[in-house]
Amino acid sequence: MKIAVSACLLGEKVRFDKGHKRDEFVMDELSRYAEFVSFCPEHFAFGSPRPSIRVVRNESEDLRIVSNKTGEDLTEPLRATSQDDLEKVKASDVVGIVFKSKSPSCGMMSAKVYLENGFADGKDDGLFASMCRKEFPLLPMEEEGRLLDPWLRENFVMQLFAYDAFERFKGDATMKDLVLFHQKNKFLLQSKDDTLYRQLGKIVGNHEQKAFGDILAEYELLFKTAIAKKTSVGKIRNVLEHMAGFVKTFLTSQEKEMLHEQIDDYANKIIPVIVPLSTLKIYATKYKVEYLLEQTFLKPYPKELALRSDIKSVK
Repeated sequence: MKIAVSACLLGEKVRFDKGHKRDEFVMDELSRYAEFVSFCPEHFAFGSPRPSIRVVRNESEDLRIVSNKTGEDLTEPLRATSQDDLEKVKASDVVGIVFKSKSPSCGMMSAKVYLENGFADGKDDGLFASMCRKEFPLLPMEEEGRLLDPWLRENFVMQLFAYDAFERFKGDATMKDLVLFHQKNKFLLQSKDDTLYRQLGKIVGNHEQKAFGDILAEYELLFKTAIAKKTSVGKIRNVLEHMAGFVKTFLTSQEKEMLHEQIDDYANKIIPVIVPLSTLKIYATKYKVEYLLEQTFLKPYPKELALRSDIKSVK
């Protein structure tokens, strides 16, 4: 899969001081599963090194890009290179974007905004990040600063792989394929938003006998909306309990007690979610419960990323 990434996070020396901000998670872990498309509208607009810039809110409440050195309004040249990078990202068919936090061009609600008198006025999107949000409203997007949070990182990676899976799936899909896709993603969707999962089920049910193209388009919109939601301890606990119901007839009372103790310990943040999930997978494998074994939720992304091994990966 392809992911667009701020060039400085890839180790490219494109920052205002001709430095970089190489990100370990992106370069040492995510790079094993993705091809990167780099972007840096500031570098292409002003070169490197260059005077620093800031976001300024003027009297008309417009956000402008201003040189810290001269006070010159640099909004339009940066908008032009941002549009060029936007077209590059669009043509690359990426399944996600990782931005540089706090950047006047790439920050996601983390770029500092100033008033014309120099006083701080909160935070907002950088110019390029704002353009990307408008152009790709369903695309997984995060900034590297927020990805330091294990919960946000796990949610983003799950969304990335789910988005990529749907993009690969939809090319030659049939109605039968869609039914199976929905079935395999049941628990992943329920861990995000059970209401949207049920709405997706109604789309697949197709009681109005719509054309498959219309059904697929409706499903895609709602599926991508659902996977953008964040998981929670409560939602995942409900999913684990539901999954446990598929193996309970095979288990001894002692095994059931142990499994539910693990689920409780997870909910109380004593153990990470990988523990009860591994136990469920062992039982599903032993007793050939294919419905569980086919669930994306058991392996929503490569296990080598080990994101579910951290107790802090849920909230």
